[in-house]
Amino acid sequence: MKRVLIVDDASFIRLAVKTLLEKNGFEVVGEAANGDEGIRLYNQLQPDIVTMDITMPGMSGIETLKQILQLDPKAKVLMLSAMGQEALVRDAIIAGAKSFIVKPYKDEQLIQTLNKILG
Repeated sequence: MKRVLIVDDASFIRLAVKTLLEKNGFEVVGEAANGDEGIRLYNQLQPDIVTMDITMPGMSGIETLKQILQLDPKAKVLMLSAMGQEALVRDAIIAGAKSFIVKPYKDEQLIQTLNKILG
């Protein structure tokens, strides 16, 4: 079973992503509400993949991504962004994100993208 860490400041998004993933055979090993917590949990849990919100209070998703990749250059991170954040999405890919999905997204799109990244 593929192990996922969800990093998003919005609890309703974390719940929606967790519910969707668990229905589709993924194991959600942790949830973080901010970048600092996301880095700590990544280190502790060593998930197969991370879903990461780009815009969070404090440390941005892009900064969190960079710090996770410093800890583990092989980390797989899928960025989730709201509409109208195209420049941030580009920055995330340049920083090392494996892919991105724009919110709101279709459930199948998230599952297919995660499966593609995980190979």
